[in-house]
Amino acid sequence: MDERPHYRSHWLPRTRDGWIATLAFLALFGLALPPATHTLWNRIEPTILGLPFLYVGLFGVYVALIGVLIWIWWRRV
Repeated sequence: MDERPHYRSHWLPRTRDGWIATLAFLALFGLALPPATHTLWNRIEPTILGLPFLYVGLFGVYVALIGVLIWIWWRRV
């Protein structure tokens, strides 16, 4: 009989915080990809502080992505 221990895949998160972080990061990253950028962010007007809406929207998404990474580091996931 083969009695090797069974290990879970390292690709799957092991904790609830890991699942939340993974899904949040993937959802936010999806907002930075072309289907979302062409439909949601592809506007020059309105301007926010003199910047086109495209730049401000993408900046917000990138800041949120960095926030998720900092949260992962802070929670030691």
